[in-house]
Amino acid sequence: MSQDGVDLERSLGYLLKEASSALRASMEDVLRPLGMSVTHYACLELLAQRPGLSNSDLARGAFVTRQTMNVLLHSLEKEGDVTRPAEAPVGKVLPTRLTPRGRRRLEKATVAVRSVEVRMLAGTTEADRAEALRILRGMIRSLRDGNGSA
Repeated sequence: MSQDGVDLERSLGYLLKEASSALRASMEDVLRPLGMSVTHYACLELLAQRPGLSNSDLARGAFVTRQTMNVLLHSLEKEGDVTRPAEAPVGKVLPTRLTPRGRRRLEKATVAVRSVEVRMLAGTTEADRAEALRILRGMIRSLRDGNGSA
């Protein structure tokens, strides 16, 4: 235990951060040979599930700044993975959509990412996974609500 009273071996927050870092590193390892980063993959996955998202929506969903997402979208557009209209149909929002090339790249990336998740969950039961989902959702809800109750 440190002088501040936090036992890193028993701190759920620290272990969640360590798990997040290990997950991201493993995902980067399998995505790198495909010419992608985790953020690149997250953007394509979000667009597959919710076509037409704005830059701001994509940034929130991929946990990056709007500026970072804007740079990524320009790159993805140049590579032919996504398409955006030259002018916003309404307001300032440029809805982004996957191209057929982007869908093909996403399919390969999804297989790679799924292999990481399978490895991460090895040794867990369906009940363990359901309980982990319930607990993690409760933690997220508590932090977002700011009241500390699940």
